[in-house]
Amino acid sequence: MRNASHRSTVRTYIKKVVSAIEAHDREAALAAFRDAEPVIDRMVGKGILHRNKAARHKSRLAARIGAMAPKGTA
Repeated sequence: MRNASHRSTVRTYIKKVVSAIEAHDREAALAAFRDAEPVIDRMVGKGILHRNKAARHKSRLAARIGAMAPKGTA
């Protein structure tokens, strides 16, 4: 049951980043990503997530944020 709670927490943090990306809010996405990264890493340490899966999540989120245009540019 504890593992299910931890997995849910990780998913929630990832969803916050994704929702900010979909709202085209780069600053919020960066802030959410900075919050999510240590949580994902912590779950790897606890054995909830495999390290490659965690790295894949972080890499894909970072790539999506990086693909967003910085504010002030069109």
